[in-house]
Amino acid sequence: MKERAPRNQTLIIQEDEVSKLMAQMISLEVPCSSKEIEDKLIYQDLFSCVNFLPEQFIDLLIIDPPYNLNKKFGNSKFSKTKFDLYEEWLESWITKLKRCLKSNASLYVCCDWQSSKSVQTVLERHFIIRNRVTWEREKGRGANSNWKNCSEDIWFCTVSNDYYFDVESVKLKRKVIAPYRHLSGEPKDWEETTSGNYRLTHPSNLWTDISIPFWSMPENTDHPTQKPEKLIAKLILASSKPNDFIFDPFFGSGTTCVVAKKLQRRFSGVEQESEYCQMAIKRLNRAELDNTIQGYHDGYFWERNSLAVQKQVKSVK
Repeated sequence: MKERAPRNQTLIIQEDEVSKLMAQMISLEVPCSSKEIEDKLIYQDLFSCVNFLPEQFIDLLIIDPPYNLNKKFGNSKFSKTKFDLYEEWLESWITKLKRCLKSNASLYVCCDWQSSKSVQTVLERHFIIRNRVTWEREKGRGANSNWKNCSEDIWFCTVSNDYYFDVESVKLKRKVIAPYRHLSGEPKDWEETTSGNYRLTHPSNLWTDISIPFWSMPENTDHPTQKPEKLIAKLILASSKPNDFIFDPFFGSGTTCVVAKKLQRRFSGVEQESEYCQMAIKRLNRAELDNTIQGYHDGYFWERNSLAVQKQVKSVK
């Protein structure tokens, strides 16, 4: 086991926890109902269980698949391949998941710039593409002969023109540096508080307010491509209602399911690596006692580092 610094909050799985955590996982051998997988995690290869998933049960599908890169995930290794072969792989499971979506469902698919064209190509065959979100992943490595790679994409799609989107739930609360006032002296489109001046702004498709999980954050794990809870919370709040069913076919360390639970949504997902399943279950168990999401407080998303107490918030609204 890795030696951790005293203030390191990275989630650790103790040896005596493994069997208890894995006992909370399920697997599918026959067709099931949505009730049978609701708020449960499936430990299985996606291709061995996708045909057993129920029809039209998903309100929101969030997918963070292996990118077209050489990457090791637990005991599995994903190898970079030609674009047409990567697209064939994407197509092989997208088509199987499509029948599980409700007619008014939405979906988000994560990717990097190299995989983005392939993801777009496959998605536009089956869904209505609404937008592409680009978010700043500030941990990108430097490069001596190229631009530093520190962004990723998320494709936003819907099954039909009948879909849910709540812009009010994902507005960003920003500090106002040079505030305008009405002639009366009252604030114009901003709020004056004892802790500072703030304005609510409409969310764009360029996100620069996301912090990648790191060692001092309780949500941090040893998963190599873990997504931040704040990032997933934006997707869930914008494109689902309380009690909607959220599904993640590559849940990894469990961020989608954990955030769905914190935001009072039903959830399920699939993961084939037992190491990551253990992380996900432990995080779900922790969410019973702590439903905070860093950077989200009082129903608003706060600009990075603009809310001094965001690490100490007591509840998520």
